Amino acid sequence: MIKLTCTFYIEAMGNDKKAVETAISEIEEKLRKEKIEVLSAKREDIIETEDPKFRYSVVLEAKFRGDLSDIIKLVLKYGPSIVDVEEVDGSEIGAEELVDVLAGISSFMGKLMENFGSLAAYPDLSSLPAPKVGYEDEEVEKMITEKGFIRYRFVIEAYGKDKDEIEENMKKALSLEGAYINKFASKLMEEIKHEDKKRVKLLIAFELLSNIETLFILTAKYAPVGIVIVEPDIIEVTPNELQNSLSELAAMVNELIHRPFLAIEK
Repeated sequence: MIKLTCTFYIEAMGNDKKAVETAISEIEEKLRKEKIEVLSAKREDIIETEDPKFRYSVVLEAKFRGDLSDIIKLVLKYGPSIVDVEEVDGSEIGAEELVDVLAGISSFMGKLMENFGSLAAYPDLSSLPAPKVGYEDEEVEKMITEKGFIRYRFVIEAYGKDKDEIEENMKKALSLEGAYINKFASKLMEEIKHEDKKRVKLLIAFELLSNIETLFILTAKYAPVGIVIVEPDIIEVTPNELQNSLSELAAMVNELIHRPFLAIEK
């Protein structure tokens, strides 16, 4: 079990000073009622910005101590602007426990994306070479023992104009994120034609190898319908990996919840 001490910096913004003050007060009150050890919570003074859409801003600095799974739930719930991991007790997490954590991330991010759109947006991938698919057992073993990679199975739903195009782009996208593809299979689930345009839905299963940071990012971006960790049974995690994973997760939550405001600005 991994326990963390970390500080969240949570920002409230708006065009009404009183509303911003009320919002940050409510957040602080909710945080103090969470079933986790709250070490401190301090509000900064409200400042006036030069942004015409968000004239006022205030930051709440809150320090917590708790299990990794509980800290992640707070990251998802409050979407802090910054997560600062200060202390880490323990360096190992069981595969089953990690799967439970990832399932929670997938469920939460899937609901956010239903409301605010996908996070899996990439530039044109057509010029990239097709990544390697399939590795020898010795290569897989080296990735796990020497690089600390995790071998896992990842099932997602993907949409597009053509089955082959979806498969090609997904392989390139996962490779671009830092995952190595060991196995791949897909199944056509749905095909729709509308005004002479075809749209298909695929269920795609990958067996991937990556570090834990990439695993967190892919889970948040794709909200997989299934995740299984094949090996190892116990995963070693460094403080730096935890810092990066939590920061990336917070950034993705923030990107989604702020999309409506960015759309208004445009």
